[in-house]
Amino acid sequence: MSLLELRGVDKSYGGGAPVLSNVHFAVERGESVAIVGYSGAGKTTLLSILAGLVMPDRGAVVFQDRPVTGPGPERGVVFQNYSLLPWLTVYENVALAVRAVFRNWSLERQREQVERFIDVVNLTPAKEKRPPQLSGGMRQRVALARALAMDPDVLLLDEPLGALDALTRATLQVEIERLSRESGKTMVLVTNDVDEGLLLCDRVVPLSKGPGATLGPSFVVEQPRPRQKREFLRDPQIKRMRFAIMEWLVESGRPERPRSPSADAMEGVPKTAEVIP
Repeated sequence: MSLLELRGVDKSYGGGAPVLSNVHFAVERGESVAIVGYSGAGKTTLLSILAGLVMPDRGAVVFQDRPVTGPGPERGVVFQNYSLLPWLTVYENVALAVRAVFRNWSLERQREQVERFIDVVNLTPAKEKRPPQLSGGMRQRVALARALAMDPDVLLLDEPLGALDALTRATLQVEIERLSRESGKTMVLVTNDVDEGLLLCDRVVPLSKGPGATLGPSFVVEQPRPRQKREFLRDPQIKRMRFAIMEWLVESGRPERPRSPSADAMEGVPKTAEVIP
């Protein structure tokens, strides 16, 4: 049984053109999956549906074989824009989430949970600072600490590094991979950076260009984590996989529906038994 699923999901807004069409997706417990695609293709909508923040027009969202009808603490979300309360300190932003989820815990246990995850993201020296006093990378660490402190079953990341400079982004890529691996959390990452998806996740699934975006085949990344970025991206198998994903995405932007990647592009590329229609 998959941990979290989308079954035949369609979504449009205000009766307009469909954003998503017939999306099937499943993630297993402990798995790390990247959904990659063009900006504006519908990645955030897809993640919002997984989080229960947006309801599909048709189809079902299922968590542990139960229908999802709204947001829940078992699905932690990290947004690109941090979504921190600027008048609260780092400690208070994380504590707000902990108190909401663990209302029956003692104040001491809540405090220990907050401080533990602030320390996990290396922000203990800054815990009394407010978001305007922090860099973009530090704010994103607060958002990660807040989501992890809720102890969700699955962590949903909505392009969490998209607004950061290249150096900060590379640093936080290492941190996100470490946190995912050490915590054993299930993770779904949406990004427009194919290399980022390959580097951080066990599986990469491309999302076609809209309107009516749908998911393509799954590409399994067999190399063990952690991965050294420079050597990993030079690996011939990863290069072929990267090319095959990019080819599928480019074809998805043409007037006709995307075809399967070419045989040359797919040679030596691991595939899952399941192909998402």
